[in-house]
Amino acid sequence: MTNQEEFLEKLKSGSQAAFSQLLDDYQQKVFHTCISFVPNKEDAEDVAQEVFLEVYKSVSKFKGDSKLSTWIYKICTNKCLEFIRKKNAKKRFAFMQSITGNQIPMDKTNFYTEFNHPGILLENKEKSETIYFAINTLPESQRVVFTLAKLDGKSYQEIVEITGKSLSSVESIMFRAKKNLQKKLEDFYKNEQ
Repeated sequence: MTNQEEFLEKLKSGSQAAFSQLLDDYQQKVFHTCISFVPNKEDAEDVAQEVFLEVYKSVSKFKGDSKLSTWIYKICTNKCLEFIRKKNAKKRFAFMQSITGNQIPMDKTNFYTEFNHPGILLENKEKSETIYFAINTLPESQRVVFTLAKLDGKSYQEIVEITGKSLSSVESIMFRAKKNLQKKLEDFYKNEQ
């Protein structure tokens, strides 16, 4: 048995020590990925907790056909996307309510509030908000690939493993994402003038 297999066995048998070890090893990494997708510290922490809950609940189903880390990042990416979808749906609902005049208290918490993301040290908050906003308007596959590569610093090979797409597919999605972002940001800065 390899170390990973032994560790997995312990996780699957519900060992608290193994789970503590998993948290120590992955807490920062998972949080880093979460804040790449969800640039708000509290929200990213909530999503990270969801990730570990899911890992705890589903580890018995983990087949070991990929690395444990890859499996965790896959769960992490899905939880982040789920969170963003819910957040966007809530905003749409609030927006519709305000149009139809059924006033409900608007959600004042801006999605883009924390910009101390280690991967993005931009000189001003407005610029980073704009970039996050633009990334968030990309089609989902482009958003995932771009965020994992550029904000979370994952290699293309890791992205292939996390998303299950081929390398050429990841490369072409990345190419399209960059082109789209360039256009969106050009438009944005044009409109700002």
